[in-house]
Amino acid sequence: MIQILFFCAMLLQAGSQAAAKPAIDNDRVTVWEMRGLMPPTPGDAVIIISSSGIAKFVPKGTTANFSEKYLVIDLKDHPVPPIENKSGYPLAFPRPGVKKLLENERVIVWDYTWQPDVPTPMHFHDKDVVVWMLEDGDLRSTTPDGQSTVNQYTAGTVRFNARNRAHTETLIKGKQRAIITELK
Repeated sequence: MIQILFFCAMLLQAGSQAAAKPAIDNDRVTVWEMRGLMPPTPGDAVIIISSSGIAKFVPKGTTANFSEKYLVIDLKDHPVPPIENKSGYPLAFPRPGVKKLLENERVIVWDYTWQPDVPTPMHFHDKDVVVWMLEDGDLRSTTPDGQSTVNQYTAGTVRFNARNRAHTETLIKGKQRAIITELK
């Protein structure tokens, strides 16, 4: 009887998460924040990223189980090739201090922690990215022409950033670490 109740609880949890509104849904990806058992993958394949920095590629029809909070990035069949870098700046990744978590034919997943008042090198994003911010901290983004914007992030913020942009980032308040998934 206990096993049946446990199984029903798992199904209820999985069903409610699958029905939840995604954090991002566009022509490239659908992204959900989840915890616990993930139902069978919805699309062609997904990337699962845990807040502790584990990234896994999960083929269609497979289930996964994490005890911590994680993101599910459903990769849609809409590949977009990287843009040729004509900016004169290095690509966004790799960069000093970054850790590569996973690479395959669809994605590259990076784990990066900004250091207070230390700007990243000016860089060019040739690929679309899904960014999952894991801390509370403010980043100042400065473009090559000197225009600056301060972005205030809280832990759990998920963003989709389009390719074809150059900038540098500086942590100006709090802490900030992100798991960044480049889409190939």
